Amino acid sequence: MKELYKEIYKKIKEYDKIVIARHIGADPDALGSTMGLKELILNTFPEKKVSVIGVYSSVFKYMGRMDKLNENEIKDSLLIVCDTPNVERIDGVTNPRDYAYVIKIDHHPAIEKFEDLKWVDTSASSVCQMLIELTYETRLKMNKEAAEKLFMGLVSDTNRFLYDYTSPKTFMLVSKLIQDTKIDITSLYNNLYSRPLIDVRFMGYVAQTMTVTEGGLGYLIIPDEIVQRFGGDAALAGNVIGSFNNINEVLVWVIFTEDRKNELIKVNARSRGPEIHTVLEKYGGGGHPMASGARLKNKDDVEKIINDLEELCKNYRK
Repeated sequence: MKELYKEIYKKIKEYDKIVIARHIGADPDALGSTMGLKELILNTFPEKKVSVIGVYSSVFKYMGRMDKLNENEIKDSLLIVCDTPNVERIDGVTNPRDYAYVIKIDHHPAIEKFEDLKWVDTSASSVCQMLIELTYETRLKMNKEAAEKLFMGLVSDTNRFLYDYTSPKTFMLVSKLIQDTKIDITSLYNNLYSRPLIDVRFMGYVAQTMTVTEGGLGYLIIPDEIVQRFGGDAALAGNVIGSFNNINEVLVWVIFTEDRKNELIKVNARSRGPEIHTVLEKYGGGGHPMASGARLKNKDDVEKIINDLEELCKNYRK
């Protein structure tokens, strides 16, 4: 592993222009890892030009804004893709081969090779955890700004250290991070878990209308008119999906949200046991074993996913 750390650091040091990307529909780990990595690189190499690309998320505005990329500089730039296993899900990158060199840093199971150098660790709780580890194993320099973003991404992806891929290494790295940078974790938790009233009311709607099957699947299909009633943002389901992980009768829960503007259906799924990522991969999505998503063009796939997840729950119970 030490040789891999050194090789990643060497490539970062080698390129004057670096572009950092993550997956579409970014969550705090995707944003925290990309924005945190930018801070790490600039804190170590202030003279470099580092751009973080992707669609800006107002929900996670505390993570920072995206950069405008000069297309003419792509061919000379190092591309680092975080938290993304396949090209289709990279936000802001059509063809990674347009870049001079590509590094992938990810904790999802590998789906597609598009990189020159990869570090994939499926045992890691988050890409933010991996970047904390990389920093302490190389000459990258940690600062408070990077630490805050990496901490928030890690905490979000572990659901405040509740998920089973939270390991002793996770706690060790977080402990060192807090000790070294003196970040104020209370204010960071406020960023992550304070939510507008519309989100709370939407959670009530989900709880009231979710269908729960015999096998232990909870699901809800949300048409566009309901999206408009609760804020007009198809990302709304992704903001609250993690709030339903303590229902005794539910093993897997999934929300299908109509996005009429983009003519697709957004899928957000979570699990308390069955590994759901392989089901979502069948429909062009993917993610973690316990947290996955997809974007559907074909409405008929909604019923297929429900049936597949119900079968998965029944087999898990057996």
